[in-house]
Amino acid sequence: MAGKSGGYQGGLQSLRADFIELLGKAIVSGIAASVVFGLVALGLATSARAQSKPNDARTGTLLFRTGEAGAFAPAPKVETEVTIHVTGIVARTRVSQTFHNPGEDWVEGVYVFPLPENAAVDRLRLRIGERVIEGQVKEKEAARRIYAEAKREGKKAALVEQQRPNLFTNAVANIGPHEYVRVMIEYQQTLAIDNGEYRLRFPLAITPRYEPAGAAIPDEPKAIEAYQATVDSLGAPPATGPDPVLHPDYAPAGAGAVNPVAIGVVIDFGVPLAKVTSSYHDAWIEKDSGSRTVLYLKKEQEEADRDFELVWSPAGGSAPLAAAFLETRNGTDYALLLVMPPQPTAQEKAAIAPLPRETVFVIDTSGSMQGTSIQQAREALLTGLSTLTARDRFNVVEFNSSTRPMWPDALPATAENLQYARAWVSKLQANGGTEMAGALAFALNGRDTAGYLRQVIFMTDGAVGNEDHLFKLIAQRLGSTRLFTVGIGSAPNSHFMTKAALFGRGSFTYIGDLREVEEKMSKLFAKIESPVLKDVSIRWPDGTPVETYPARVPDLYLGEPVVVAAAHASLKGTIVVSGMRGNQPWSVALTPTAAEEPTGVGALWARARIASLMDELRLGADEALIRPAVVKVALEHHLVSRYTSLVAVDVTPTAPGGEKRSALVKTSAPRSMIAGELPQTDTAFTLQILLGLLALAAAGVGALIGRSIPAGGGEHAAQPAEGAR
Repeated sequence: MAGKSGGYQGGLQSLRADFIELLGKAIVSGIAASVVFGLVALGLATSARAQSKPNDARTGTLLFRTGEAGAFAPAPKVETEVTIHVTGIVARTRVSQTFHNPGEDWVEGVYVFPLPENAAVDRLRLRIGERVIEGQVKEKEAARRIYAEAKREGKKAALVEQQRPNLFTNAVANIGPHEYVRVMIEYQQTLAIDNGEYRLRFPLAITPRYEPAGAAIPDEPKAIEAYQATVDSLGAPPATGPDPVLHPDYAPAGAGAVNPVAIGVVIDFGVPLAKVTSSYHDAWIEKDSGSRTVLYLKKEQEEADRDFELVWSPAGGSAPLAAAFLETRNGTDYALLLVMPPQPTAQEKAAIAPLPRETVFVIDTSGSMQGTSIQQAREALLTGLSTLTARDRFNVVEFNSSTRPMWPDALPATAENLQYARAWVSKLQANGGTEMAGALAFALNGRDTAGYLRQVIFMTDGAVGNEDHLFKLIAQRLGSTRLFTVGIGSAPNSHFMTKAALFGRGSFTYIGDLREVEEKMSKLFAKIESPVLKDVSIRWPDGTPVETYPARVPDLYLGEPVVVAAAHASLKGTIVVSGMRGNQPWSVALTPTAAEEPTGVGALWARARIASLMDELRLGADEALIRPAVVKVALEHHLVSRYTSLVAVDVTPTAPGGEKRSALVKTSAPRSMIAGELPQTDTAFTLQILLGLLALAAAGVGALIGRSIPAGGGEHAAQPAEGAR
């Protein structure tokens, strides 16, 4: 017994010694493996987080070129000033941003900035030190050649290109040590009008966009590809395009106003205003004795983490029901028409028997919707459910990395079904990618539902990069359905939201705050019960055919105006807008008066024509026919487009040769995202960290098993992990 005990104790000591030896080796080998693998993985993650790409930018940001192809580092931003002058329904905006090169080297930068999706960008001025350089519009390839040559010769130069309709880049060459650079961009746009309210939005942030892996994006050239045509490393391999998941480099929570902005607005509306409201920023508002209103933000250094919105309405009874603005340029008359149909009376509303509705609510639950965005979306959906009646049918669809409908098909809006839906919606959380196509395809099933007015209410931040693929899908599958988009969060992709609603024959509603949900959703559902004006037509002076945009005015819902841009040799005379209000014909006549000063109406018409041509391209038109038409209009009106750019070159060489350096600055995350948290769409970064941590465990366990299992394995020999094969 003693012998057995001694043998047992000896064996135990031997086993303990073996275990300690094995553990030591496991730790050493595990650390070695994890250091190699973990550093590679974490290095990739850090690189992914530290580098920026133009399509990743969410605010106006100057990016200095780094040694890595297609990678840029932001430069410190000093000051941003936005000045907006509103006349009637047209806004003219100047964006002036001053950047500082704090280093000792000559650098080249790329300035990335969002603008409204309907902005007609027509002016660039670049101030470097005492020099002011005026930009000229050229075809894109010619502009790139001019810029590249100036850059090689050491001249200061700037190149502005459109990457998306609401995203632009400005490459700035040869910025000297400690120099200040002021970039001034000017554009104009028409205002949004709804229910008698005039709305002006200026984008200050962009929610990071998700691009499905392998998705074809035939519309806009990638910012990286566009920029690489101008840099010194022209012989470098082309960039492969943005990562499947875009992940901008966020400043840590509490970092302060890393993108400070000052905004001032002057409204010359022509009639007194009853109310002027800044939706999301504290502002001083001053009115003079006439119809002029001045607004500026209370904070001189406001953080650019959410879009700026200004809303106003004319004083009671003073809102124009019809207005026409006329500009003559190079022998052509350009007109902008605004007609607000009278609102139906209570008696007229009672006479209209709305059809039962089949409503499909689609809600985005991807990672970019984390924070207050998913709260707003849930509340908006619950508000929508409360508008349904027993005659209606409905369904709810959520999407992130996949599509999940509540039911296979729409069901009656019974009390039981509505109760189930409310519970289902209340549990929705934000996580995963933004695979929008599947949800759109499910909701737009192309089936006609006899006896029902079919509507899709699509709630999202629009944080996608494959917009054109989605527009084509909407156009192909819409059928008799109407698509209404609801923009959620502090910085939704308004280009996608407005264009999707246009293709879907619906409208766009923007919700930027949880307190707005009930009011705006109630207005939306009151609007879409039935059109107010149908079969809209316009008779021009002398009955002459006129080139107008939109070419056909859609049916108008409650509170929506007729807004049309037109061009012809002569538009002087009486213009008649007519349509059907219920069963009664309705019309209004107006005579445009020529403005003494240029109003920019011609540029707005040109921007609308270019947008119409690009829509044709999205739906399959031959680019060989579309491109020259776009170039012709853009050059005539001095506009930036997909095929034309603004380029400015100083004639005096100032920069020596040598390698360009880079600097780094963080940028603000959209306020609606959770402060300091990584968006769950950033799967590459998260995965690389997990792989690095798993390396230690895998190496340690492998060493222990390798010592205890005989060579050649056996029935219980360790097998490689599924992900390690």
